Amino acid sequence: MPTRIDESTEVFHREERLPAVVDPWVEKLVWLMDGAIPIGRWSIGLDGFLGLIPGFGDIVGALVSMLIVMRAVQSGIPRIAVARMVTNIAADTLIGSIPLLGDAFDFAYKANQKNLRIYREALVADPSSTTARHWAFFIAALLAIGAVAVGTVALVIWFTRLIMK
Repeated sequence: MPTRIDESTEVFHREERLPAVVDPWVEKLVWLMDGAIPIGRWSIGLDGFLGLIPGFGDIVGALVSMLIVMRAVQSGIPRIAVARMVTNIAADTLIGSIPLLGDAFDFAYKANQKNLRIYREALVADPSSTTARHWAFFIAALLAIGAVAVGTVALVIWFTRLIMK
């Protein structure tokens, strides 16, 4: 199905890449979710307040954030950039679901702003340069997760030995 962009007469087909611009509604959604309420030199958005609703709020915030990712996919950005955007949403949702600590994290971690930056950079940058940076992020994240897993196992072993004495 052809897609019309704004009120222009230009028609884009499914196989064609859309123009390299971020839709204004995406920018407004990011502002609403991450920065609509200024507090001094900081700003907070609805995502933090949604996170205060146990269970349900973080899921709704993630679904709204996925609208930005869906638009980025329609624009044809590289898959690794999309994966990084989804990782930001997953981190925001998972850590945000932790009681109290997660609520503070929801107000501080601006996943939508990070995703908008990734989206913009992917539209204008050389795909090979951004791809390398995104892969470096995933390697660092994998190493960090591995270190946490090894530390947890070591702590459990140490604790078990301490109890068994």
